[in-house]
Amino acid sequence: MSNRTLGIFAFLILFLATSSFAQQKEQTLSLEDCILKAMENNLDVAIEVLNPELADISVSRAQEKFLPILSFSFNKRDTNSASYSFLDASDQVSTLTNNYSAQISQLIPTGATFSISLDGYKTDTNRSFQSINPRFGSTLTFNFSQPLLKNFGIKINRREIIIARNSQDISENQLKRVLQETIYSVEEAYWNMVHSIENLKVKQQSLKLAQDLLEKNMKAVEVGTLAPIEILSAQSAVATREADILQAEAVLKDNEDRLKTIINIAAEEEGAELAKIIPLDKPTFEKKEVTLDEALRTAMDNRPDLNATRIDLKNKELDLSYSRNQLLPNLSLTASYWSPGITGNQILYLDNNPFSGVVVGTIPGEGSDALKDAFNFKYKNWSVGITLDIPLNTFLSRADYAQARVNLDQAMLRLKNQEQQLFLEIKNAVRAVQTDYKRAQAYKVARELAAKTLEAEEEKLKVGITTPFFVLQYQTDLATAQTNELKAMIDYNLSLARLNRAKGTSLKEKDIRFSKVLGK
Repeated sequence: MSNRTLGIFAFLILFLATSSFAQQKEQTLSLEDCILKAMENNLDVAIEVLNPELADISVSRAQEKFLPILSFSFNKRDTNSASYSFLDASDQVSTLTNNYSAQISQLIPTGATFSISLDGYKTDTNRSFQSINPRFGSTLTFNFSQPLLKNFGIKINRREIIIARNSQDISENQLKRVLQETIYSVEEAYWNMVHSIENLKVKQQSLKLAQDLLEKNMKAVEVGTLAPIEILSAQSAVATREADILQAEAVLKDNEDRLKTIINIAAEEEGAELAKIIPLDKPTFEKKEVTLDEALRTAMDNRPDLNATRIDLKNKELDLSYSRNQLLPNLSLTASYWSPGITGNQILYLDNNPFSGVVVGTIPGEGSDALKDAFNFKYKNWSVGITLDIPLNTFLSRADYAQARVNLDQAMLRLKNQEQQLFLEIKNAVRAVQTDYKRAQAYKVARELAAKTLEAEEEKLKVGITTPFFVLQYQTDLATAQTNELKAMIDYNLSLARLNRAKGTSLKEKDIRFSKVLGK
C-alpha cells in the first residue's frame, strides 16, 4: 500500500473520530434527575445497600438457634469370643446387636431444652439358658431441662436475635445517612457546575465589554481624540479577561467531571461519560423561614446517625445484662419421663427349667410389640432433679462484665457528644441559611448599583469627561458584583441543602422513598 493511500486512510479515520466526537450527545439534566441517577448508579450507595441485606441474613442466622434439631443413629455390632464354660456356650459366644435411636430437641426462649427420643435395640445370642432370644427393646423418653439462674429468661436467650435486629436497624440508618450525604454531594456538585457556567458567562460578557472598549479606543486614537497609551490599558484588560475565561472553563470542566462521577453516568450506556451535561435548574431565591428550636427538634427525631447510636446503646445495655447474668451460678431443674417396652421370642424349656437345656418350644415376639408397649406407656417411669454448679473461677466472666460496663459508658458518652455536635451543626446551618439570604440580597443591590455606575461612566466617556481606565475599572467592578451575587445565591441553595442534611430530612425533601432504594 502506497504512502499516499495510508495518509488518506489515516485522514478518514481521524475525520470520522472527530465527527463522532463533535456529534456527542448532550444531556439536559435537572437537579432531581441527577439525584435519581445517583440513587441508582452511585457506587457508594450500591455498596451500602448490601449491608441491610447482610444484616437480614444475620437475623435469620440468629433465629436458627430456636429451630428443632433432628438426630438419628444406627449401630450394628457382631461380637465373638471364646467360651470359657460349657454352661455359657459349646464353642464360642456370639452376639449380634442392633441399636438405633432418633431424637428431636428444641431450645425454648426461656432457656429450657426439651427433647423427645426413641431408642431401640435387638440382640441375638447363642448363650445358654436365655429365656428371650432374640430380644427387642424400645424406650420412649421425654427430657426437660430449665436453667433457673444463669441463662434463664427470654431476653437472655433471644439476645443474639435482638442484637441482630438492632444491627439491621443500624445498617438501615447508616444507609439513610449515606443517601443523604450523596444527595448533598449531588446538590453541591450540581450548583457548583451551575455557578461555573454562569461565572463563565460573566467572564465572557466582561471580555466582550473590554473588547468593545478596545475597539472604540483604537478608533479614537486613529482620529486623534485619545492618547495611544489608553490602548495599552484596554489591551491589558482584554488579555487578563481572556486568562480569566480559561480558568473559568477549567473550573467548569472539573465541576462537570465531579458531577458525572457522583451520579456515575458511565453506568448508563457506553460513552455516556463523554456527553456534555446541561443543567436545567437555576438557583432559587425564595426566603425559607427556619428557627433553631424547630430545626433541632426535627434533627433529634430524624438524624439517622443519631438513631443508629441510640440503637447501639440498646445493644450495649443488653450486653451488660447478659454479662451480669453469666456471673450467676448454674442452677438447673431437670425432669424426665420414659416408657420402656421389651419383647422377643420367648423360649420354653422342659418343666420350665432353663437349666435343663431342653427347649420344648418358642412363643414368637415381634419388635413392633416393644414399640407398642413404649408408645402405650405400659411401664411409666419419671424423675425430677435439681443441679447446682458453682464455678470457683469466674475471672473471665467478671472481665466480660467489666468490659460490657465500660462499653456501655462509652456508648452513653458517645451519644451525648453526638447530640452536642448535632446542636452545633444545626446552629451553624441555620445561621448560614439566614446569613446567605441576606448576603444574596446585599449583593443583588451591589450588582444593580455597579451596573448603574458603569452606565453612568460610559456616558461620561462619550462626552469626554472621564477616561477609559475608569470604565475598565467599573467593568471589573460589575463583573465582580455579578459573580458575588451568583455565588451568594448558590451558597444560599447549598445552605438549605446542608440544613436538610443536618436535620436528616433530605430524603423527605426530595420525595425519595427509602423502601424503594432497598428494593422492597
